[in-house]
Amino acid sequence: MQFSPDRPVYFVNPDYRPTTGAQKPVIDPATLETVGTIAAASDGEIDAALTTATAAQAAWKKLDAKSRAKHLHAVANAIEAADFTRCAELMVREMGKPYPEAIGEIANCAPIFRYYAEMARDEAGKVAGMTQAGSFQYARYEPYGVSVHIMPYNFPILLMCWTVAASLAAGNACVIKPAEATTLSTLDYMTVFRSLPEGLVSCLPGGAATAQALIGSDRTHTVAFTGSVAAGKAVAVACAERMKPCVIEAGGSDPLIISQHAPLDVAAAGSVTAAFHLTGQVCTSAERFFVVDAVHDRFVDLFAAKTRALRIGNGLDRTEIGPLVSEAARAKVMRLVDDAVRNGAKAVTGGCIPPAHNTGWFYEPTILTGVTPDMAIVREECFGPVAAICRVKDF
Repeated sequence: MQFSPDRPVYFVNPDYRPTTGAQKPVIDPATLETVGTIAAASDGEIDAALTTATAAQAAWKKLDAKSRAKHLHAVANAIEAADFTRCAELMVREMGKPYPEAIGEIANCAPIFRYYAEMARDEAGKVAGMTQAGSFQYARYEPYGVSVHIMPYNFPILLMCWTVAASLAAGNACVIKPAEATTLSTLDYMTVFRSLPEGLVSCLPGGAATAQALIGSDRTHTVAFTGSVAAGKAVAVACAERMKPCVIEAGGSDPLIISQHAPLDVAAAGSVTAAFHLTGQVCTSAERFFVVDAVHDRFVDLFAAKTRALRIGNGLDRTEIGPLVSEAARAKVMRLVDDAVRNGAKAVTGGCIPPAHNTGWFYEPTILTGVTPDMAIVREECFGPVAAICRVKDF
């Protein structure tokens, strides 16, 4: 079966299989048009994927590191040889990022598999320190078993490859739960794994219930998660209750400091990237700016001028700022900005829906001055195109 955005499927290497769950349309955040259809994997489909993954991992773990490395290099070869035009376009139409960023993310994953292919060769074991005369202590690394990979929407392919490549190299099977907002592009990408043993990699669409089912299963043994702080806490708790190892990468409210000695042209240009890359929907994006009083006004002027030059629009056009991923995401950003303005902050630029883009979930890149640490926009995670500037006397 070939993948088509209009037919809801899940993936168990090397095959796409039709799903039987309730269907859900995928909506383009820039145009509000329907991109395709997805459906959450059913309990039976999850069970079938885990059964196949368990059998595949039992054989995979017996391979030596050199043999597993050869398989991972084959995945890298497939990535380098593939045409990802459709995959990138699907990502743009699912979550809104500019096409050059989407195609760059997707195509540049081959080195990840090559890196972990070779890194795993050095993890066969080690001799530990001797605690008493005549003793010999040796540590040997063993794979966990079946690993679960719960992915975000902002870098759905790149971050998936980071954790999947490492897990495969260590001898595990991988079950991927893509973000609902980037399910189609993730499923389309699965063909790069077809050279691997049958069932070793699976992709099961769904939301929180699917993630809970995978974490709660006694046939999964470790979890890799990237996403929001709230979801990360829930995953960590669920794993802790089962004594199941997990790796959690969550968002935050990241600060950027501009001192009086900063080269302001460089600082302003860097701040545009830090605040507005991917419409601010990045876990490492700068949200809080602490600018020393001596350079505050000049920095704000330069920062605002460069921000106003950013082009807003559909990610398939020539733009730097696409839409936010959903109506709910934009509503939260608007709430935080409106709250800050009501409490004394000033929108130097932005602070509204762009008049030329009132269809879709667009929001102008926004710079707020007069922000204080007690405002909600500082205290809460603002996953959007907003730079909140706090003026400080000195550092």
